[in-house]
Amino acid sequence: MPYFNLTDSINLISKITFRRVWNGLKVVGSYQISKWGGKTVQWGYPVSISFEPTTSCNLRCPECPSGLREFTRPTGMLKKDFFRETIDDIYKDLLYLIFYFQGEPYLNPDFLLMVKYAHEKGIYTATSTNAHYLTDEKAKQTVESGLDRLIISIDGTTQEVYQQYRVGGTLDKVLEGAKNIVKWKKALKSKTPFIFFQFLVVKPNEHQIEEIKKLGKEIGVDQVRFKTAQVYDFENDPNQLIPVNQKYSRYKKDKNGKLKVKSGLSNHCWKLWHSNVITWDGLIVPCCFDKDATHQLGNLEMQSFKQIWNNDNYRQFRKELMTSRKNIDICSNCSEGLKVWED
Repeated sequence: MPYFNLTDSINLISKITFRRVWNGLKVVGSYQISKWGGKTVQWGYPVSISFEPTTSCNLRCPECPSGLREFTRPTGMLKKDFFRETIDDIYKDLLYLIFYFQGEPYLNPDFLLMVKYAHEKGIYTATSTNAHYLTDEKAKQTVESGLDRLIISIDGTTQEVYQQYRVGGTLDKVLEGAKNIVKWKKALKSKTPFIFFQFLVVKPNEHQIEEIKKLGKEIGVDQVRFKTAQVYDFENDPNQLIPVNQKYSRYKKDKNGKLKVKSGLSNHCWKLWHSNVITWDGLIVPCCFDKDATHQLGNLEMQSFKQIWNNDNYRQFRKELMTSRKNIDICSNCSEGLKVWED
């Protein structure tokens, strides 16, 4: 589950119901039995899901399949009616909904309508944006939608540094969008969304860590958070992104000088029990590391969510996680268990 401070935690707690607590206990219990009991079981439904508003994006970030236009799956927009049908099926058990997988959510014209619908169902809602579309009007609509958490990706405090990773982006637009959100949150006397800058620490920007903390305070965001960067070809690091400061690196050298993921790779993973990801066109995949939807566990066009959650594909994938996770390709670069630093 993502990091929460006190204010954000109180907001999340307000979404809790007896049914959601009971569902969470079943999920935790079944995972522990699967981890230690030698037999894979699944009780309950996910506590958290990610829904992809779109695969489209205005930027061309070097480690992002959406930005690089490298998907083999089609690009498209999540339809609000399709979204509502799925939410109606699972909202009573669902606590946390992330409106993000790949792409820029605000490019979907129905995005905030879907946020509002989930909010009215009592679900905690979050999204991540590059903030290029947070106009004054959109910022007002965002606050009015009931969105609980807004992550603004800002990977530099100067245009020169920012554009080295956020290729095609304009820092001034990001700052303007952040200011618009802060302004409307105050004007509407709203406690939400909880706003934070997310700073993806890479070699070109690691010298600006203290500067982004100051900038966040000046603008009035609620928090600045630092995140380690995923590098696909980390053994070679072709884009020279892995930072020198090991505190902010997802990778470390072994005794032979070869880079490896710090978190290691145990034969178990909590994600397959408590969460999943749904693409804009209804494909259900294990987690956010399956960016091209290569491990399709079901299709909402053909089955309901609850049918998919316990189908043969899911059962087999959970079993593989507990027995031979090292053979699953999307797990090789996984950062699950790594600390993310908050300030």
